[in-house]
Amino acid sequence: MKINSAEFVISNSDVAKCPKDKLPEYAFIGRSNVGKSSLINMLTDRKSLAKTSGRPGKTQLINHFIINKTWFLVDLPGYGYARVSKSAKKVFQKFITAYFSKRSQLVSAFVLVDSRHEPQKIDLEFMQWLGENQIPFSIIFTKADKLSKNKLPSHIDNYTKMMLEYWEEMPNYFITSSSSGLGKEDILNYIQEVNSQLKKS
Repeated sequence: MKINSAEFVISNSDVAKCPKDKLPEYAFIGRSNVGKSSLINMLTDRKSLAKTSGRPGKTQLINHFIINKTWFLVDLPGYGYARVSKSAKKVFQKFITAYFSKRSQLVSAFVLVDSRHEPQKIDLEFMQWLGENQIPFSIIFTKADKLSKNKLPSHIDNYTKMMLEYWEEMPNYFITSSSSGLGKEDILNYIQEVNSQLKKS
């Protein structure tokens, strides 16, 4: 898939105010310092579509971007480590949960995980919640360029072993680097394939 257009549509904290279009949506979510904004900018070939910041937790609303006039990329607030109050985190959690529970246009979530780290409890619990609520998702391992070619496969293997303690099989996953563009084509082709299948059904 080639991205010809990527436009910001709306930011809000109320699922009822999300776009009424019936276009398919793909939601990107992960811990606050996982490199989500950089990945979105890399996927869309836009330097500042999603606002990047040195301060984790910059994204604090549900952000809709329309891609090629045919599908929505949804940038959701990160969880954990954001430098915000406990009350603010509860608000985030409430509308994130509402988005996943009520948004019928959602086709799949992409859960971003930092490939450099051991499996984090907060990530595993969130994916478990998605599974229990029958919400399809893929894992995106970010910052692959920060690991040596030898270490990266072992980190992915370790993550797979941990996931298989809870899951019958490893969920679909992608390995990415926002700086090199690794994984971009795979993710966009996957979205294109799913969209094609939706049109046929």
